[in-house]
Amino acid sequence: MVYRRRFNLIIAAQAILWVSGCTNIGPGTIARDRFDYVDAISDSWKRQTLLNTVKMRYADAPVFVDVSSIVNQYSLAARVDGALSWDAVLPGNSQMLAGSGIYADRPTITYQPLRGDKFTRSLMTPIPPASVVSLIQSRWPVDMVLRICAQSVNGMYNRMAGQLTAQPGDLDFYRLIDMLERIQKSRAWSMRVEKNAAGKATAAAVIFRQKGVEAEMAAEVDSVKKLLGLDADEHEFEVVYGEPAANDMEIAILTRSMMEILSELASYIDIPASHLAEHRATADIAIEEDTEAAVGVGPLIRIRSSPQRPDDAFVAVKYREHWFWIDDCDIKSKKVFSFLMFLFTLAETGMPEQVPVLTIPTR
Repeated sequence: MVYRRRFNLIIAAQAILWVSGCTNIGPGTIARDRFDYVDAISDSWKRQTLLNTVKMRYADAPVFVDVSSIVNQYSLAARVDGALSWDAVLPGNSQMLAGSGIYADRPTITYQPLRGDKFTRSLMTPIPPASVVSLIQSRWPVDMVLRICAQSVNGMYNRMAGQLTAQPGDLDFYRLIDMLERIQKSRAWSMRVEKNAAGKATAAAVIFRQKGVEAEMAAEVDSVKKLLGLDADEHEFEVVYGEPAANDMEIAILTRSMMEILSELASYIDIPASHLAEHRATADIAIEEDTEAAVGVGPLIRIRSSPQRPDDAFVAVKYREHWFWIDDCDIKSKKVFSFLMFLFTLAETGMPEQVPVLTIPTR
């Protein structure tokens, strides 16, 4: 019996030493927490973008909040009390062992509303044409870039969904992006973007290649030049903002702002019929004989709605007791939505000049 008690005391002492030696828990949390926070921030960013797109249809002001910092603090404290007693006169002895532990996970997350003059200007300012050219040069599909970012190219108009200016896109606009898509895939053109000292694109040019271009694609390039009203004998053209082009050596792109892009994508939302009947949201954009349907390009994006939460959604938000979502199997809509989020990263955010300084104790 005495040996058993001594053995129990030895095991208890080893447990105490083990707990006291495990206080360094920080490094083991990095791999887990880093990816968990990445997933959480990514999901919340997608939901915020979709929510603000939906709010545009309900004449509600979009609000953006950024996660400016994340600090996670862990602590592990252990306490063990023990006592042993023997009585030399009276038979018997006693042992007492007690322990307690405290584990704490205290994340400190700082949220910052994006607002102010700088951020507002970034939402209202049209995307520079040089940035549009940079996106195409970076192998983003030219049809997606122009359908989202361009209002017109050399006087050929894209679809417009504004309540006062709603109109279908010009047939020539869709013919243009169709031909440019084939030219992009064949690499029959190249682009040059000039940047300032800060690395921002300031000017751009499109160069149609002459050497190594198949006859069929060369004919496609000639068709593009004719459609744009460009000089048929030249191969390099300057890209400028506005419309129309000043001469036959310019490609004039009237670009959209981020607010215009949000408004345009919002026009594709499937608004519940009851909300339309009650005038809670702007009516579906009535564009007779929409050119998108006529040329068979399909909607730019599909944002669905339902009273029930969707089972398989790429992103979903609840607004006014209805769920709005993008189907996870709708790869085209997912690409367009991801591209929209990428455009926001290119815009000036208007972040505060100084983030609050946090002092975190190490123990």
